[in-house]
Amino acid sequence: MIHVRFEGRSFDVNERQVNIAGNMSDRAIKEQLARHLEVNSDQLNTYVVDRRPSGDFIIRPEAVYG
Repeated sequence: MIHVRFEGRSFDVNERQVNIAGNMSDRAIKEQLARHLEVNSDQLNTYVVDRRPSGDFIIRPEAVYG
């Protein structure tokens, strides 16, 4: 499962829906997700791909703490 936080929204998609595999690079994952979201891949440049021990992914903006 892939949990995505993008532009203030949170949603889940199945890896097969977006053609993402666990052995892909973070960049490749973000490019596939951008295609799925129909946005320019540059919009995900600063996003983090968090690979969970369960095999799930969380794709989210980079957290900035003040």
